[in-house]
Amino acid sequence: MATFGLISEGITDQIVIENILIGLLNDDDFSVDPLQPARDATDEDLATSHGNWHKVFEYCQTQRFKDAVLNMDFVIIQMDADIFKTQQLPPNYQVALAPNISSDEAVISIKEKIIDLIDRDFYLSNHQKIIFAIAVDAIECWLLPIYYQNQVAKASKTTGCLKSLNEKLSKDEGFTIDKKAPKYYRIASKKYQKHKDSKNLYDLNPSLRIFIEDVQQIIP
Repeated sequence: MATFGLISEGITDQIVIENILIGLLNDDDFSVDPLQPARDATDEDLATSHGNWHKVFEYCQTQRFKDAVLNMDFVIIQMDADIFKTQQLPPNYQVALAPNISSDEAVISIKEKIIDLIDRDFYLSNHQKIIFAIAVDAIECWLLPIYYQNQVAKASKTTGCLKSLNEKLSKDEGFTIDKKAPKYYRIASKKYQKHKDSKNLYDLNPSLRIFIEDVQQIIP
């Protein structure tokens, strides 16, 4: 059984990635261990540790991270790119992203920053086990292909994604995402659990495509 450690900004991000993996791998023989934030074994909607972007940075610099990489088959690191376009980051976490930067360039720049924080030598020795899930600008953008599969311009958006997503959720699901409630993200990302849908939709969003192609390259 393949084991995946998952480091993310929050539980809702973990839910989306888990559903993507289910459809992409098309195999029940794998397990996902939420490393950061950890989740309560009796209530998967309850975090036992705090989330957010700074917790991702902090965790990646710990011995716990290195132990996870060494003891698991794969470790996925998720972050949204939007935080890098704000003034909230301390200088040692900042990445210069030009206003018109492509998703490919943004993902590469953010990956390089995280690799530096991890320890480049350790990363190079274990790069075949570390997968980055950098959403440009946010994980909600990865849900747009599900609801706009016939509207490429909307499906490939990298800004204003939550607003576009909510427009469809309101009509199709009867709710909107106004807070990071796990149940909303389970419903919104459920379609990715189907292998056919996962294969047909991922290419519509640029940063989702990068993540999927990295998984396909690393995992036979």
